[in-house]
Amino acid sequence: MTADTATYCLHQVLAQPREWAQIGQSAARIRTILGQKGGELYGAWRSQIGRPRDEVTLMTRWPQEPAPSLESCELALRAALPAVRKLTSFRMSAALRPVDATPPTRQGNYAFRFFDLPAAHRDEFLVLCAAAWPGFEAAYDSQVIGLWDMDCAQEGRAQALLLTRRPDLAMWERSKLPQGSAEAQVRDTLSRRYDLCDDTEVYTTTLLTATDQVDQARWT
Repeated sequence: MTADTATYCLHQVLAQPREWAQIGQSAARIRTILGQKGGELYGAWRSQIGRPRDEVTLMTRWPQEPAPSLESCELALRAALPAVRKLTSFRMSAALRPVDATPPTRQGNYAFRFFDLPAAHRDEFLVLCAAAWPGFEAAYDSQVIGLWDMDCAQEGRAQALLLTRRPDLAMWERSKLPQGSAEAQVRDTLSRRYDLCDDTEVYTTTLLTATDQVDQARWT
């Protein structure tokens, strides 16, 4: 399968104090306004570990060609959002996944992991990702939602975003401690992938736009 050819945008939205939930409650309005501009809401996530309490991560999808500018995407999103303190956006294209427009809908622990690496390592990086994913998904009841190339203005550099889902935070921790040879092989492959990178960082979230379960934990 080939990766989805639509343009994606990642938006880190800092809500007004204690008003992050309003963004999730505005999902229907966001979908309507984005639809009028030719875009789609791929998902909305609330902070769990590693980001401010009042930040919501949104992802939008723009299937039309030519794709709109990042500024146009932000204007459409701002028209749909309640008042926010800050909006930071990144333009992206799918590298290996997702392969279609189907958004994630199951609640769980979603990890956003960012990679910074020399552009010369990108192809090997993708090969190692693809090799590790089947074992990762089988061992930990987990899913790789997507791997995107992020627009990078720095010559000779590549940046990527990996979005994974696990059933809960306990499984996120469990996936870091391999048990048995099959899991150790997966961790080995992932470690080789990490070694190609100059930097990586991660934060975890839960899905505001989940259709099966609302996360009511108080994480921060």
